[in-house]
Amino acid sequence: MKVRKLIESFNYAFEGIIYALKTQRNMKIHFFAAIVVLVLSLFFDLARTEILILFLTISVVIIAEMINTSIEAAIDLITDKYHLFAKIAKNVAAGAVLIAAINSILVAYLIFFHRINPYTHILLTRVRQSPIHITFIVLIIVIFSTIALKAYFGRGTPLQGGMPSGHAAVAFSLATAMTFISENMFIATLSALMALLVCQSRIEGKIHSFLEVLVGGVLGIVITIIFFQIAG
Repeated sequence: MKVRKLIESFNYAFEGIIYALKTQRNMKIHFFAAIVVLVLSLFFDLARTEILILFLTISVVIIAEMINTSIEAAIDLITDKYHLFAKIAKNVAAGAVLIAAINSILVAYLIFFHRINPYTHILLTRVRQSPIHITFIVLIIVIFSTIALKAYFGRGTPLQGGMPSGHAAVAFSLATAMTFISENMFIATLSALMALLVCQSRIEGKIHSFLEVLVGGVLGIVITIIFFQIAG
């Protein structure tokens, strides 16, 4: 009986994890990010302490997201009406997840930055020196795809909504330009974060979909790469 109860306890725990993974978008993002980080750790000579910190950080983020999910479910069970205390409870739980996520980004950056930086510099140099016709082919593919999507969806205005996102294109174009001008990984990271914040605001404001922002970002990056290849 004790063994059966123990197995049932494990089953309930795994059901909770699976439920959160199936229903929570952020949980899927956390799992994907954890897998990427763990795979990267296999290719770098990480110390035992660094691996331990990675595992602890990943665990904290997932635990925080699961607690947030359980709090939201408990509140929705009690009431389906707006209540100030229910809002506070959900916001505080979401804030805990945000702090854990920011901490995980800082940990990953501090552990992997000095290891990835040399490879990134080599990649930037090769992109600038790569045959220009390859970039033009990619650009034509992106343009044709954008035209096809605009014709298919047929919505939005030149400055708001529609496919692709102009704000995302400009933001990632500037971020790419700063990367090539500075040739500094730290500045490139900061500029990329700013571009991502622009994209996030367009999605959160429901002005653009994720796909529209993605296509706009790719278009801005490709056009800027061509400019620097021609200018170089």
